[in-house]
Amino acid sequence: MNKKITILTILVVCNFLFFPGSAVFADNPWTLPACIQGNSVRIWTAPLVARPGEKLEIVAVATNGELSEMLITDPAGRRSTLPTVKAGGPPWSLRGALTAPAAGRYRIEAQRAGKVAACSEVEVGGKAGQRGTGEWNLSTQALYAAWVEHLFDAAPEMSLSYPSLEPVLRDPNRNFLHDFLRKGEDTQFSARPDCADLPYFLRGYFAWKLGLPISYRSCDRGNSHSAPRCGSAKIVRGFVGTVATPATFQQVSRRLMDQVSSGNGRTALSDEASDFYPTVLDRASLWPGTVYADPYGHTLIIVKWLPQTGQSGGLLLTVDAQPDNSVSRKRFWEGNFLFAQTPSAGPGFKVYRVPVADPGKRDWRPVTNSAIARHSGLPPYSASQADLAPEAFYARMEKLINPHGLDPEAAYAATLDALMEQLETRVRSVDIGENFMRTHPGIIAPMPRGSAIFETTGLWEDYATPSRDMRILIALKVLADLPERIRRHPELFLLGRERPAAAAARIEDLHTKRIRECFITYTRSNGSSWRLSLAEIYKRRSGLEMAYNPNDCMERRWAATPGTPEFTTCNRQAPAEQRARMEEYRLWFREARRPPR
Repeated sequence: MNKKITILTILVVCNFLFFPGSAVFADNPWTLPACIQGNSVRIWTAPLVARPGEKLEIVAVATNGELSEMLITDPAGRRSTLPTVKAGGPPWSLRGALTAPAAGRYRIEAQRAGKVAACSEVEVGGKAGQRGTGEWNLSTQALYAAWVEHLFDAAPEMSLSYPSLEPVLRDPNRNFLHDFLRKGEDTQFSARPDCADLPYFLRGYFAWKLGLPISYRSCDRGNSHSAPRCGSAKIVRGFVGTVATPATFQQVSRRLMDQVSSGNGRTALSDEASDFYPTVLDRASLWPGTVYADPYGHTLIIVKWLPQTGQSGGLLLTVDAQPDNSVSRKRFWEGNFLFAQTPSAGPGFKVYRVPVADPGKRDWRPVTNSAIARHSGLPPYSASQADLAPEAFYARMEKLINPHGLDPEAAYAATLDALMEQLETRVRSVDIGENFMRTHPGIIAPMPRGSAIFETTGLWEDYATPSRDMRILIALKVLADLPERIRRHPELFLLGRERPAAAAARIEDLHTKRIRECFITYTRSNGSSWRLSLAEIYKRRSGLEMAYNPNDCMERRWAATPGTPEFTTCNRQAPAEQRARMEEYRLWFREARRPPR
């Protein structure tokens, strides 16, 4: 009889241990395992002060493998699975939300294969929660990557473009850190970074919200013989250990944007006096948030990897900002990501050089190349990109994006989609310039001389498109040259028993057909629409070598031929002196070769 009673008692206790579905369970916290988390898997909640009845965002981020689900135990002891959106990785993340939590303590568990990978508790209606350690460690870097990924997330077939960064940051469905510190804070500052500013603005914004230090340098633009050089690092400490105001962030962001330039990303790969360092070209190192600096001054940021599947090719998605402050998502491909070995720049994928604690001085300093390996969360330093010729660089990236190779037709379709996406972006950019010129009748944008047409300030920087147009011309060539790429690098394609020459010939025929079936539409000077086929754009390549001047009418911007019906609505052209210099500079565009500074 005593034995039976003992067994029954054990079963009852086990029921409370493993099936916490009642208020009795909640009133007996000793039955719960300890709620702990580490650097490899961490749960974050937003806003910093959780309020009853107001949405509580939850994101779990892991660097050591995919997470399966998040479980919530509410103050009454009820346990449920939280609906989440998966992303990554690495890092891998789960994001969900409690739409109207009650007052009290919530327990949040991130699970992997039925086991708790991390646990956190948040007091709704209590004091402020945790912002992390105040250092750029593994968990903070992983959250930054997951935050950037979600900020610009959308279906891959969608065109994602905004007039500036402001609507992105002010969208609580995108921005996990929206109004994180206090209500209404994200409407109290301007967010209009350009190309070079964007990586700094995003890092600065994230640092403000989480109380982190940031650093930056003032750099020159280099010259034809040497890459840009930078001055000493300036450490921003104003966010550390305090809940800084939006006004403080606005001051910091303005200072950043006033000081940094396209030279900051193009420093030599071996230069430690820099804000970015080069890393290894592998999936484990190229997290969202990683910067790509091309040799000519353009900067893009990785936002998402989409793995190759049996049904579709892989994608590497990025964002960039333009001089007109527009922000757009772009896929990685040779037409957008220019790579060249040149003494005037150190191009490639690079990682932000975060400030780390300097115990001896009780201060912060940018991490050195030799110390990177000792700091958790920092991708390794590697100058291996310096040894790659452009063809090898693109082949290496193609292997990362599509490790199993692509069917030639699928490769052509992906390249064609990327080109059309790039052309549509140009449509919007040229429209922005035209809208400005139309609302400022009689204004003439001064045209810089020589290589300064690619790097300057003022109206020309805002509305001229020489860099964009050079990339378009390169992109047109990349698509047309795909058959030759199949001949040179058959290992990148799934050819089966088909000979490379036969596959290349098949793609040449496909190209002839498809360029007649793809169209863009632009708005002419009188407001009417005009449709151009890709085949027509190919025929206009010579005209596009001189189509970047905002003082020209829309028809000239799209290389329409004088005397044709399309051209009849043209109502202005650039001054003769500017057109003469454009003719002089035409060879740069024909050869896709940026001139030395």
